[in-house]
Amino acid sequence: DAGVIVVGGGHAGCEAAAAAARAGASTLLVTQRLDTIGEMSCNPSIGGVGKGHLVREIDAMGGLMGGVADAAAIHFRLLNRSKGPAVRGPRVQADRDLYRAAMQAALRRCSGLSIVEDSAEDLLLLDEGGVGGVRTGSGRTLRARAVVLTTGTFLR
Repeated sequence: DAGVIVVGGGHAGCEAAAAAARAGASTLLVTQRLDTIGEMSCNPSIGGVGKGHLVREIDAMGGLMGGVADAAAIHFRLLNRSKGPAVRGPRVQADRDLYRAAMQAALRRCSGLSIVEDSAEDLLLLDEGGVGGVRTGSGRTLRARAVVLTTGTFLR
């Protein structure tokens, strides 16, 4: 079992799993399909005026998204170049396949992080309150001191 279970292999799940592992927690990332970890939506851009701030903050804390986006970049652009610095935003257009492969490689390099291909079907609720793990679609019971749900926009 683990200190932390993260459910979902999108942007938030990858960052949460990597952060937990960096902090020293034994971490399980539970995802329905290994090959879709790091999958980008139909608009494969990272950054911009709003999300660019978030990407820089994640990067400053040792996160993966900025480096992975740089590795998969096919076009760099500074938005609102003619306006003041407060509204300028760097943005990267990424190759979706390269981004997915780079994110998967980055996660494989995270010490203390294991990836489980299965669906999280139910939360294990503790009698004293709180969550103690997940029950998977294959019937496995995975226990942890913390569970992070990052089901994202691809939830079906």
